[in-house]
Amino acid sequence: METFSRLSSLLLRALETREPTVELLESFVDHWKSITNYYIQTTDDSRPVRQTEIPWCLRQMLDILVYEEKQQVEDTGPCMEYLLQHKLLETLCTLGKAQYPPGMVQQVLLFFSKLLSQIQKPLLQLVGVYRPVQKLIGLCALPGSHTEKEEAQFLLVICSRVKQDPHTLRYLLQPTQPAASDQSQPCKQASNHSTEPPKPSSQSDSSTGSPVQSEFGLLSALLQLAQSQRAPVALKAMESLLLLAALQSESSGEVLADHTQLGELLAGRLLQLYALLPLESLDAAEVQSWPHTPWSSQFSHCRSDLRSESSASNHMTNFFSWLDFLDHLMREAPQVLAVKLAQCVYRFWLFDVLQPQLLHTCEQVVLVSTSILCVAVRVVRSSSLLDQLVQFLLRTRPLTPLLVQRCDHISEQISLASLSLVEELLQKPHRDILDVLVLRFLQSRSYLSPPAGQEDRPQESHPAHEDSDFLCLVPVQVRSAELLQEGGYESYVHDAHTQVTQCESLSLSWDWPLSLPPSGEEDEFFEGHLLKVLFDRLGRVLEQPYELNLKVTALLSRLSAFQHPLLQEYLLNPYIHLSDCSRSLFSVLIRVMADLMQRVQQVSGLTDRLLNTRRDLLGLNHTAGLEHSTLLRGLVVLEEFCKELAAIAFVKLPLDQ
Repeated sequence: METFSRLSSLLLRALETREPTVELLESFVDHWKSITNYYIQTTDDSRPVRQTEIPWCLRQMLDILVYEEKQQVEDTGPCMEYLLQHKLLETLCTLGKAQYPPGMVQQVLLFFSKLLSQIQKPLLQLVGVYRPVQKLIGLCALPGSHTEKEEAQFLLVICSRVKQDPHTLRYLLQPTQPAASDQSQPCKQASNHSTEPPKPSSQSDSSTGSPVQSEFGLLSALLQLAQSQRAPVALKAMESLLLLAALQSESSGEVLADHTQLGELLAGRLLQLYALLPLESLDAAEVQSWPHTPWSSQFSHCRSDLRSESSASNHMTNFFSWLDFLDHLMREAPQVLAVKLAQCVYRFWLFDVLQPQLLHTCEQVVLVSTSILCVAVRVVRSSSLLDQLVQFLLRTRPLTPLLVQRCDHISEQISLASLSLVEELLQKPHRDILDVLVLRFLQSRSYLSPPAGQEDRPQESHPAHEDSDFLCLVPVQVRSAELLQEGGYESYVHDAHTQVTQCESLSLSWDWPLSLPPSGEEDEFFEGHLLKVLFDRLGRVLEQPYELNLKVTALLSRLSAFQHPLLQEYLLNPYIHLSDCSRSLFSVLIRVMADLMQRVQQVSGLTDRLLNTRRDLLGLNHTAGLEHSTLLRGLVVLEEFCKELAAIAFVKLPLDQ
């Protein structure tokens, strides 16, 4: 203890003197010699490091380095020079790897973390720093580790320093076990202050083998720690990944995109989590209604709490949280990296895994995979990942036409899931969605059969009456909304204004034309697969389940709310002259109303039953099932739909005039 008392006295004297250089260096060296002497003198190799003076000596050395830097404004101080020239960090890494004394790696991690966070001058470009840092990174996230907390903190400090100096990223992306020739190569420089960076290790072509290839180093360590059952550890690891991905220097984005397997690793983790989902037993309705919560919200409670939930719910939480994390990461990343990450998700999950399931012959697999895709579309907000989703859904054969055709599937559940998928797509800010699904089929305007030279006149002839025409579609004797005296027409106008505003905000950057194109002279008009399915479904509104009717009319209302002149004409103008074998939304509704009036002739006590049906749907009473419940529920949906269309036409009218 006399030695340590003398060292403490020397340290205090050094800190009090005006010229502390010599005393500081002596004290620094004495603390280091105290550490090395322990290994020379000790005979007890089972004594934990915390029961030795090693932690205290390391803290004193760190304090000296921090104090020295504050005194040395520009030059590197003698203590830092000593640390670098004598490769103290390399030695500490070796001692930490040997775990001698037991627990030494924890002390080494703490020392490195505090050194890199408390020293203000950039260090990571120095050979004497980044090489031991690389080696210490190689000791992180090993199987059976008991120092996850310290490892996560160390890696977070590394990424924070890289965030401050993005050019230092390339010093860290090197294999942690260099080739033998590199190990034996002598240092040809006078000091270890070289700033010549190692070249990033070239990775094997990701087109071969598994998407999760072996990459030792910073990225794989962070990915492993992100899977920790200890929430603080996983959170710090994911925050570190975000720091790296958010580096805005062009070279950093290119390095991560082209010289690492970051995309493959992240997409590979998504595949691992997806593989845990029990597709054969998942409830599709529960999947579709899965709440969109930020990825970080899973850390608001202990991960052990998740075990109290069902195993399936646990797996769903993990999968969608990781997907949201990837989406967040792509929103923060520079374009070159975001595109690479999105392409990896497309290739390894969407194309290789999800597409075969969507084309599967088992209805349960199709239903659940479609439902998962619905949630994925809802969650995604990054433009790069949305591009890949749109590419997958709308430009992949034979998948694209099949997904639309399934909106009219023999299975009502698959139909509902497919319609929900289209509905989610129509909420996204991507021009190609409407172009591919609807607008390209209307572009020729061959649905028109006008007098020669008067192609555009129907659009301009009676705009002030479009809303009232939709209101008058439902005969007075089958109306029920007024009977309840709830929610007048003003509420429909309010809702329509909200929807039109949302659609307008989505399409502002899409450079849509302000006027109609000239009509073509194609022999036959085809409204497109989507509108065909929706019109066919609308024609059966009196015989379909209520949930399906709601989804069909919601989609048609959504399409009608967009401010494209073709949609305005084809969906909301009752006065266009249709060509042979063509139909419009208004013409379909007229046919449905004609069918309706024939069917209700057979319903006794129509008014009372209709009123009871509406009350049931609003949850105002709980009457027993009615004999004509499907018909009457369809009638209620029709009345609501016509009011919605009328309100949309009314709201859009000032914009069209």
